[in-house]
Amino acid sequence: MYKLKLELDGYQVTMAKDGEEGLQLTSEVKPDIIFLDIRLPKMDGFAVLEGLRANEETRQIPVVILSNYGERELVERGLKLGALEYLIKSQTTPANLSRGVEGWLKE
Repeated sequence: MYKLKLELDGYQVTMAKDGEEGLQLTSEVKPDIIFLDIRLPKMDGFAVLEGLRANEETRQIPVVILSNYGERELVERGLKLGALEYLIKSQTTPANLSRGVEGWLKE
């Protein structure tokens, strides 16, 4: 749903099947923004975020966590690791996500 809405709004979307591939693709594709889930195969989203922030080439890419998990400690951890925002999927429509892109890119 999110991918389709972003593409309909004119954004180019690249998806990864797991955390390792996501981290690798980021170096190749150089995205303007990353929407990152926490629960991923092979490497969880927190490890991906740590890897992004540790790499000079990807350190400044805005990351918005989009997850089904909304426990306070997870939200705090994601923000502490450098995510701009932590969104809960059940509370975030594709339209709201797409509308937020321009603001996140300015931060």
